[in-house]
Amino acid sequence: MQGSERSDRELTDTLAYCGDLIPEGSVYRFLAEHRLRVFPDEMFADLFTGRGRPSQPASVMATVLVLQALETISDREAVERLRCDVRWKAAAGLTLTDPAFHPSVLTLWRARLRDSDDPERIFNAVRAVVAETGVFARKKRRALDSTLLDDAVATQDTVTQLVAQIRKCRRLIPEAAGVAVIAHDYEAKGKPECDWTDPGERADLIDALVDDALAILAAVDGVELDDEQADAVGLLAVVAGQDVEQDPKIPGRWRIVRGVAKDRTISTVDPEARHARKSRSQRRDGYKAHIAAEPDTGIITDAKLTPANVSDAEVGPELVADEKPGREILGDSAYGSGEALNRLGAQGHATTIKPIERKPTIAGGFGRDAFKINTRRKAVTCPAGNTVKITPGGTAAFGKACAGCPLRSRCTTAVAGRTIIVDEFEEDRKANKARWADPATQKSYRRHRPMVERSIAWMARGRARRVPYRGVAKNHQWLTTRVAAVNLTRLLNLGLTLDGSSFRVARTR
Repeated sequence: MQGSERSDRELTDTLAYCGDLIPEGSVYRFLAEHRLRVFPDEMFADLFTGRGRPSQPASVMATVLVLQALETISDREAVERLRCDVRWKAAAGLTLTDPAFHPSVLTLWRARLRDSDDPERIFNAVRAVVAETGVFARKKRRALDSTLLDDAVATQDTVTQLVAQIRKCRRLIPEAAGVAVIAHDYEAKGKPECDWTDPGERADLIDALVDDALAILAAVDGVELDDEQADAVGLLAVVAGQDVEQDPKIPGRWRIVRGVAKDRTISTVDPEARHARKSRSQRRDGYKAHIAAEPDTGIITDAKLTPANVSDAEVGPELVADEKPGREILGDSAYGSGEALNRLGAQGHATTIKPIERKPTIAGGFGRDAFKINTRRKAVTCPAGNTVKITPGGTAAFGKACAGCPLRSRCTTAVAGRTIIVDEFEEDRKANKARWADPATQKSYRRHRPMVERSIAWMARGRARRVPYRGVAKNHQWLTTRVAAVNLTRLLNLGLTLDGSSFRVARTR
């Protein structure tokens, strides 16, 4: 059943006894004085229904989860702080002698929140405080950005993933354990024995590992499996196929694929983590935190965590979908895809988004923007004045018109001539470029859009650059709690106080 805080204070109440040690304007002081208003017990009543031993009070648990996310510490560290740190004790309403609780209680609460109808209620509770202050009054801009976060496990190479998943399938499924394997003793820990400096020996090992994996997959085909077994078999199929291919020179032999698969699983320990490139030369593994923020105050209005290879343009419109129409959405060219612009326009927002720059394939030549695209007439006119129709498939092929064209050397090197692809979002991109050409649009972008970098820096400060859990769902829950803590800190820096019965801030930027 749901536990609740006692209304009467004990003699050793931390705030009453050590209040002078809790800094005014700090998150600890604010939660010590207002946690019951921000996180009332009834807000969490659905998590513990029926009879039985009372749970920890919801206001206490929400406070601890917020402080844990703020300081980016483990469950054991959080409980240790709650036991020994007077700031934590005061914030949670504990007495000086309270021994706190077991770290597993935090795991239980996160799981119950995650499985509930409102898994982001801590984030939403702080958003309600933001709304109550009126800090967003007459502020109609939202800036979008993202940052890569490292995963909580080590990236695994092909051999490690194959060995780990074969071992797991043999442990979970009797039919898999009965398969005769040749590459490795999977009961032993670590990698197979191999001279890793010998290319031939490495190739033999890969071939044998894939053969073992395929033999196991064949053996369990048609076997009734539970969820855990089915997940293990599915992941084995993925890792056995994503990095290898048939050797064209030796029939029946497997070899490592040259290059990296677009959606490659990088770890069997955390199958949802992915590769991403921060730049051409810098690659990161893990997840991506996407945020929308009000640029003047720096307060984050929404956040979402995805695998690292999910594009900003895919997530950006989701972050402002609940905003009232008429917002000015600011973003860099990562949000300039036609589909993202179309979705933002359909939501009723104006876009101040830097267009995607398409460089011509020939230096000093004609880029795509040099072609006049008329979607109403379904025709495209090239720089030389030749006009061709757009096919139902969205292709405008100039073909023969390029053969004797005096501008061909500045336009294309393709034997068949220049081809322009036109999709359903052409008008959205054209309208965005027209807005960008307005000096007022670029001025607004330069003034307001960079401010979201400040919000990103607050959110990803210190140990928050690495996610603490495995999988999207758990880390998304952590991210929204982290954002709630950062927003609360920002509100306090803006002068958050309780004015009578309402929260107010002293300044709005």
